[in-house]
Amino acid sequence: MDRTERFYKIDQLIGERKLVTFAELKDALEVSPATLKRDIQYLRDRLNCPLIWDREAGGYRYESGAAHTGSQFELPGLWFNASEIHALLTMQHLMANLDKGGLLSPHIQPLMARLNVLLGTADNTAEEVRKRVRIIGAAARRMQLSHFETVGSALLRRKRLMITYHARGTDEVTEREVSPQRLVFYRENWYLDAWCHLRKGLRNFSIDAIQKADVLVKSARDVSEKTTDEVLGAGYGIFAGSKVQWAKLCFTPERARWVAHEQWHPRQKGTLEGDGSYLLEIPYADDRELMMDILKYGPDVEVVGPLSLRKRVQDLLLQATQRYA
Repeated sequence: MDRTERFYKIDQLIGERKLVTFAELKDALEVSPATLKRDIQYLRDRLNCPLIWDREAGGYRYESGAAHTGSQFELPGLWFNASEIHALLTMQHLMANLDKGGLLSPHIQPLMARLNVLLGTADNTAEEVRKRVRIIGAAARRMQLSHFETVGSALLRRKRLMITYHARGTDEVTEREVSPQRLVFYRENWYLDAWCHLRKGLRNFSIDAIQKADVLVKSARDVSEKTTDEVLGAGYGIFAGSKVQWAKLCFTPERARWVAHEQWHPRQKGTLEGDGSYLLEIPYADDRELMMDILKYGPDVEVVGPLSLRKRVQDLLLQATQRYA
């Protein structure tokens, strides 16, 4: 970690423990004794840090009654790396949109306050960071909080759920007894991975498509995380299937400059061809979501295989041409 990060670490340790020995600081910062001494001296002389050595207690602490925040002592601005600021802003984005003034609001507000402290520094307030860095969600669907809360309760209590579920693809409404395994936030929407006792297999359910949810007294059936990943995470997208195939997609040299740096699936394979085009191979079990992502690239992508997927794309393009002819 750099020096600024070390300053924040020292402040955090003393703030949490009230008293920290020299050895504890050195081990936590992973620096030499000489470097730690220079850091402490800089905090005192340049940043007016009320950090004192308590000889009787044998450690460093803040001077009693001295403020170590505000104008008297301010740590230099700390910038986050890309993954850290994305995680912090995403957490705020999720919590702000999950429950606006509803049942979870009293629990969310303290978390939001903590995130504001993390995002805000002496040089940049949290509001300034949010104004300058924006996360834009796409295709988010509105959901009913009451069902989300019921689902989450059953999930953590390891109880079964009786749900009334609207399958949008078939426009069919069914009652299902399910054993919840995990909640998944995917492409701005929430899904429940669960064992369906009606279908006798693992399925995923859109939370916003659950019309009714009741917690049952029966204990949920547990499915290992490995098995859940193998069944629901083997193919591309949120849809599951037992037969996994490999799609081969060839992108034009122009589009390859973007796609070559994208992750479509953890098990994908990518090859940059001699002419600059990019061959992407990804596993899929259900082609619905894959089809949508292929079509959005238009003439910049060719489905090399399998033939069944290639024909599906051709048929959809033909239908669209006939519809708007």
